[in-house]
Amino acid sequence: MSFNPRIQTVKKHKLKPLEYYLDGLAQSNRYVLSECITLIESNRPEKKNLGYEILAHVNATNNSIRIGLTGSPGVGKSTLLDNMGMKLINKGHKVAILAVDPSSGSSKGSILGDKTRMESLVKEEDAYIRPTASGNYLGGTAAHTREAIMLAEAAGYDIIIIETVGVGQSETHVSSLVDVFLLMILPGAGDDIQGIKRGIMELADIIFINKADGERQGLANISKKQLKSAISLMQHKMEGWKPNILTGSGLNDSGIDQLLTSIFDFIQRSKDVGFFDINRNEQDLLWFENQYRNMVLHEIMTKTDIYPEVINIKEKLQSGEINPIKAIVNTRNLILSKGIK
Repeated sequence: MSFNPRIQTVKKHKLKPLEYYLDGLAQSNRYVLSECITLIESNRPEKKNLGYEILAHVNATNNSIRIGLTGSPGVGKSTLLDNMGMKLINKGHKVAILAVDPSSGSSKGSILGDKTRMESLVKEEDAYIRPTASGNYLGGTAAHTREAIMLAEAAGYDIIIIETVGVGQSETHVSSLVDVFLLMILPGAGDDIQGIKRGIMELADIIFINKADGERQGLANISKKQLKSAISLMQHKMEGWKPNILTGSGLNDSGIDQLLTSIFDFIQRSKDVGFFDINRNEQDLLWFENQYRNMVLHEIMTKTDIYPEVINIKEKLQSGEINPIKAIVNTRNLILSKGIK
């Protein structure tokens, strides 16, 4: 049998000892941090289990700042982050950006690759950029964004920024992961402002009108007035706070210093009134509940004889033999008959 040199054998990467990953995180090794996040994201049980074992050994911290950044595609999120991240690093911070890209409909892989759009940050030793495909996960974030945040903090990054896919159907999920939520919009008037979902407006701690330069400065000022009017009747989650509305340009480095000042002011205010710790605690509980539900569902679907019968019900629904209501009733009766109550 002849050997074709063009055919490359796939080597299985052996899992390393737990200490390797913990030591790497303690040394702020970016390669090890990426390995740890990959373990968490893996669908292979042995890798995922090791990933969560790593998480169990890292200490939670309240010394970091978690920033959520959302806005429609083309609003300039990556350009703003490149500029903002450099300013933070120059102030002595270590910045991790978890950039969640839209996914390919077929492969579920990342389409854009934000790392290539932050030309300055990508060269910095104190910056870590992790583009991740959103897949089918709702909320504008990837399925394991929370775990990636904790791992980045364990690696010594004190500023964690979550850049989300763009304002969409269930994107408010990002607010349950961060300490301060930043909404970016473009200069616009009338219908453009009305088109922003009320739910996202209510969650925003700071609103930044980007690309407010040149001829668009006047339009940005009009948008600012309209936004102030729109949020005046909204109740913010932190009592006494009204979202700051700022204008500027990430490309031309205008308004970025004021934006950073507003972010740190909000964090300090939230700590002074006790909101910061309460918010983090509520986020911990929400994450626990979601993880618990996912684990229970996984156990039911993979370690019982229910799943094959659920597939059968699904096939009957697809063929039109039963309607959706009948399918749900049959599934509920199936679960109850197996003693799962």
